[in-house]
Amino acid sequence: MFGMSHDAYLLLDAVVTVIGLIVLITKFKLHPFIALTIAAAFLGLTSGMPIGTIIKAFQDGFGGVLGFVGIILALGTMLGKMMAESGGADQIAQTLIRAFGKDKVQWAMMFAAFLVGIPLFFEIGFVLLIPLVFIVARRTGVSIIKIGIPLLAGLSAVHGLVPPHPGPLLAIGVFGADIGKTILYGLIVALPTAIIAGPIFGTFIAKHIPGTPNQELVDQLARETDSTNLPSFGITLVTVLLPVFLMLLKTFADVALPDGHFFRTWMDMIGHPISALLLALLLSLYTFGRKQGIGSQQMLKWLDASLAPTAAIILIIGAGGGFKQMLVTSGVGDVIGHMAVSAQISPILLAWLVAAVIRIATGSATVATITGAGIVVPVVGMIPGVNRELLVLATGAGSLILSHVNDAGFWLVKQYFNMTVAETFKTWTAMETILSVVGLGFILLLSLFV
Repeated sequence: MFGMSHDAYLLLDAVVTVIGLIVLITKFKLHPFIALTIAAAFLGLTSGMPIGTIIKAFQDGFGGVLGFVGIILALGTMLGKMMAESGGADQIAQTLIRAFGKDKVQWAMMFAAFLVGIPLFFEIGFVLLIPLVFIVARRTGVSIIKIGIPLLAGLSAVHGLVPPHPGPLLAIGVFGADIGKTILYGLIVALPTAIIAGPIFGTFIAKHIPGTPNQELVDQLARETDSTNLPSFGITLVTVLLPVFLMLLKTFADVALPDGHFFRTWMDMIGHPISALLLALLLSLYTFGRKQGIGSQQMLKWLDASLAPTAAIILIIGAGGGFKQMLVTSGVGDVIGHMAVSAQISPILLAWLVAAVIRIATGSATVATITGAGIVVPVVGMIPGVNRELLVLATGAGSLILSHVNDAGFWLVKQYFNMTVAETFKTWTAMETILSVVGLGFILLLSLFV
């Protein structure tokens, strides 16, 4: 077509479609769910796919993703809500702050956010822990930036790199990676990355931008918590980390035991992400609910309320799955895969670059992860020995880079920390970029050993 080879035309078609997707989201402010659906339909039509195949490919991609990720999102959100409302998150933060002391309070905030962030969306974790930032800053006299940046780094690192967050889980499904290994590698990469982008960078930048919190916001949010009826630190930790432990145990059983072994068979079921999160949620109904004297009606209200904010995310992820399937079915993915093979580009670097470009353009880490994974997945079958778990992490790291004015998180941080746009670039945007680049460095380093 147009004097081009079929492969060249498909590649051009994909580029035009992705640019169109970016324009719809950024210029026309169209909801990402609608934009992804339109982009998928456009790619299917212009690539020459039969109409019936277009609809089926989109439906298969949409349903295939949500059949897994939708359930995980619901269970994870409910677990996070139980932890938040019961005071479990407060208990983790307060215990770590007491353990680290005033001089190293920034380290306590990073570790607290890292633990609390495992079952929570970034935005929910941020809103949950930001009052603690104000309280600690007032009590200790430490700069709000020195305390806040480590908190943001801890939340953002697990959001982009550690399942059961939706981005990494989605990429696991696309790449066919092992969830236990991804959790293990994700924790290995995320923790040192969060340390560099959090306490280390935060201590440095606070010397130049100390921050002056909005007094009205401080008065509203910095209320002292009733710490007499919080779940204990140990119980909170066991409840929150139970799904991670079960998924890691499943991976260990798969590696150490033969097929058909009794323990391995049971661990394959118990350690599946859906089972693991369901068991943790059921445990939380006791540890964060009954044990705290909270009635069934109150818990039901919490669980109902927790699901409303996930509706938009679920739709975006589903439409992203449909778009990914269109890339595969139309043949675009194979063309990109062959190009990557002939150009001898590292698949890990390719995954990071594609996700980073889409993140910078759209401002959405979720859209960047979905689209990036869909574009890069054909490479897996063409280059032998590609580590699928590291591809997941590379896509997640790329999706964190350079948060700026087209990202809702940029404005959330700016308003709560009472900074100018320029100060937000120097703190939040720089921190996100450090997370992304340093994370890629650790992923490439890890690739030498696994």
